[in-house]
Amino acid sequence: MKVSLRKLAHARSGDKGDTANVGLIALQPQYYPFLVKEVTSERVKTHFAGICKGEIERYELPNLGALNFLLHESLGGGGTLSLKTDAQGKTYSSALLRMEIDVPDDFEITNK
Repeated sequence: MKVSLRKLAHARSGDKGDTANVGLIALQPQYYPFLVKEVTSERVKTHFAGICKGEIERYELPNLGALNFLLHESLGGGGTLSLKTDAQGKTYSSALLRMEIDVPDDFEITNK
């Protein structure tokens, strides 16, 4: 079944120049393996099509149950150069949480 990432994780985002930085943190330890499997650089690139012009790097942080993504060339040159409404990428975390991933039909979501 398809599940929105917001049911499995929370996220934070920011910037460094023209690169947005999005951290995705599992709400429960058992969710992390599904995030690792399903939230790939390629899927994030597709999700941010038209926004991210460069490469996407993914870093795994298993001790934190988190993934970190660097979205290169996604801020129109960065905060001091960009005419974008969100030149610092602060809303990119919310945008990523709208992505849906596949989980088994019997997958139990235990968030309260």
